[in-house]
Amino acid sequence: MPDNPANFLAALAADPRQSFALIARDGAATVEVLTGPITDVERLADIPLNGADGTPHEVLAMVPFRQVAERGFEAHDDDAPLRCLIVDERRTLPAEDVLRALPHDEIPLRDAGFDIDDDRYAEIVRTVIRDEIGRGEGANFVIRRDYTADVEADPRVAALTWFRALLEHERGAYWTFAVVTPDHVAVGASPEAHVTATSDGSADGRVVEMNPISGTFRHPAGGATPETLSAFLRDTKETEELFMVVDEELKMMSAVCSDGGRITGPHLKEMSRLTHTEYVLRGRSHLDPRDILRETMFAPTVTGSPMQNACAVIRRHEEKPRGYYSGVAALFTPRDGGHDLDAPILIRTAYIEDGRLRVPAGATLVRHSDPYGEVSETHGKAAGVLGAIGAIPRAVTSVAGVDEDAPGSAPARLADDPEIAELLASRNARLARFWLDDQSHHAPAASLAGRRALVIDAEDRFTTMLAHQLRRLGLDVEIALWNEASDSDVDAAEIVVAGPGPGDPLDDANPRVRRLREIVARRLDVRAPLLAVCLSHQVLATRLGIAISPLDSPHQGLQLTVDVYGEPAAIGFYNTFTARVQPGVGRLTPSENRCGAVGDVEIAASETGDVYALRGAGFASVQGHLESILSRDGIRTLERLVTHALD
Repeated sequence: MPDNPANFLAALAADPRQSFALIARDGAATVEVLTGPITDVERLADIPLNGADGTPHEVLAMVPFRQVAERGFEAHDDDAPLRCLIVDERRTLPAEDVLRALPHDEIPLRDAGFDIDDDRYAEIVRTVIRDEIGRGEGANFVIRRDYTADVEADPRVAALTWFRALLEHERGAYWTFAVVTPDHVAVGASPEAHVTATSDGSADGRVVEMNPISGTFRHPAGGATPETLSAFLRDTKETEELFMVVDEELKMMSAVCSDGGRITGPHLKEMSRLTHTEYVLRGRSHLDPRDILRETMFAPTVTGSPMQNACAVIRRHEEKPRGYYSGVAALFTPRDGGHDLDAPILIRTAYIEDGRLRVPAGATLVRHSDPYGEVSETHGKAAGVLGAIGAIPRAVTSVAGVDEDAPGSAPARLADDPEIAELLASRNARLARFWLDDQSHHAPAASLAGRRALVIDAEDRFTTMLAHQLRRLGLDVEIALWNEASDSDVDAAEIVVAGPGPGDPLDDANPRVRRLREIVARRLDVRAPLLAVCLSHQVLATRLGIAISPLDSPHQGLQLTVDVYGEPAAIGFYNTFTARVQPGVGRLTPSENRCGAVGDVEIAASETGDVYALRGAGFASVQGHLESILSRDGIRTLERLVTHALD
């Protein structure tokens, strides 16, 4: 191909058979141009990282949302391919040369609008809050709709034009990219690195990082200022959303990293029209990068939590498949005898297929979401993408066409403002030092060292964090899914930790709840050590004859300081239901509970009777999530409860 950048890029646009990708990474003054053949594969394990002769390939894989089926999760199946660009040529060009070489004429759109109207979307929001969050199915869920239009231009020319606009006008994006294959175009400026795995030459494995981002501050007219941003940083909803996605990604980190992961931050992600808050999670792993990618599908910022149930909720309430929205673009680059992985999340992206533009936009729904506030959120996100690529005027921040705000641009390094820096730093005062500090210095408890624990996964991967903490306390830990743990497995464990999960503890039709009841009863009946967490705590409470009722307002991502048998403990809660006793009741005698064989039951409860913890001979339970970053006193409380159960 011609060496002149203009001729080279023009040749790419002119050849309908040529597949290519343009990538400008965060902070780089260059654009990487990748060309080569494409191949579609079925599974992540099939991504061809090596040739037939063993020669390593560089591969860019476009991973659609439907691949969550590899983890056993639900998804609408739209046959979106797991598409791999096998790189046979790579060029690195100065960004200024690329800007001069790319087309910049306006790309006309027609028949534009959302596929779901505002009122219909608001009703979906109400339904999810009432029927999903309100019934204990999860803490938060992301439901998206699509802004669509006909594109009156060659898709390849549109891709290069829009990439130029992003390169010129966007700042702060992790990846600015265009991926062009014969029947599909994706152009975007993703703010978020979902997962990376990078060799640093150490024998301890590659450094794995995840970058949970949440909270979206749209800059007002004239740009963001410390005053306007500080109001956003004090917003409870935005803060809780970030903590919830950090928890969800720590679940993934605990599954792929032997050291469980450590968090740093929070930081500001400052972009041209938006500012986000973010953390960075870091650990080490020896896993194949394709396995790391599988275990981290996909970001809770665009799905929800817990992840498995979030996928089921998305399938129930989104009316169309997602395609590549919320998937990743995964670049595998040969290095040090393996492959490094760089996988940004596919959001803030425009797609062209069969001459039709699609810009997906989702809102994170939590217990206190306002339906029309979430409608506005999707308008703002769609307008942000369309304005960035120049498809609508950049001053328009609502795709309804209302000029709500001028674009402005944030001053450089708002995070350096003393008030902003203090507000950000103050968030960590609420969080568990266990996940903020170097865990290698956490000494095992002598009385727990070598004890064997079986953790029952009830479809909430908080169990991976829980297992990691138990290992740090000195226990040998195995995790088993609720439907794979046999009675003999349950009987053989020195202590069974029945884990958390979504759903109603009184739902007799739910096989997962029924199996938790069997496991809890089996351990109680023979006084075998048992710790029950969240949903399993509620199951234990019903076994003891304690009533279960829904909370007036779900405790999803809420930190409470509660008294746990004489010690105040700051604990994170993710529950919609609660066990409840009469105010002032602190003990059940054998004659007062349905399982008198366990003896006296001590109750830790609020003034209104909400039960936070239970303990008796050989068992303990807790409603909160001691493994959560919101559990500042989690590891200490976990050690106390496990020690009690084993004693």
